[in-house]
Amino acid sequence: MTDTPRRLPAIAAYPLPAAADLPAPRAPFRLDRARAALLVHDMQAYFCAPYPQGDSPLAPAIAHIARLLAAARAAGVPVFYTAQELRQDRRDRGLQADLWGPGMQAEGAEAILPALAPAPGDHVLVKHRYSAFQRSNLEPLMRARGRDQLIVCGLYAHIGCMLTAAEAFMRDIEPFFVADALADFSRDRHDMALSWVAEICGVPMMTDQVEALL
Repeated sequence: MTDTPRRLPAIAAYPLPAAADLPAPRAPFRLDRARAALLVHDMQAYFCAPYPQGDSPLAPAIAHIARLLAAARAAGVPVFYTAQELRQDRRDRGLQADLWGPGMQAEGAEAILPALAPAPGDHVLVKHRYSAFQRSNLEPLMRARGRDQLIVCGLYAHIGCMLTAAEAFMRDIEPFFVADALADFSRDRHDMALSWVAEICGVPMMTDQVEALL
């Protein structure tokens, strides 16, 4: 059992966006499986605990991420995960500790959900800041594999997922934001993240679209 995080809000159920809800992107990027990598962002027990279990957005987002993982692995697309560590040192958490408290303390809180467990050959990156690129070797691992596109899914859309997409763009990596394979604090914040990415740095897509291209 894990405790509901002290500084994370209880999250009410809400429906995930549908294809008709996707904002039009300014970027002309086109997903190419030979250039892409998949990032599963923070799908750990700690971050999933505030959601109503078995309901939207979490349950369908998990199912959609599982589909993305299966498609990526079948296509030879590299798979990356972010995962914060249990009882992470305050110096490693930095200013995030001022906003979110001490983080994961209960045994098991750091576990990636079993339905989305990493497979042999996947890469699990230790998470230190909102963006998956900060204090990690995500970019060198992508470059070594000839990858300059990043498919982003996971938690939370308007925090780590959005800022990872923004940093990918600033590193000349094309971001793709999978609208129905993300979850957030509310539908309003979820939609805000999609709109911001579409306007500033990347391309919102649906799981069906990504799966078909992979």
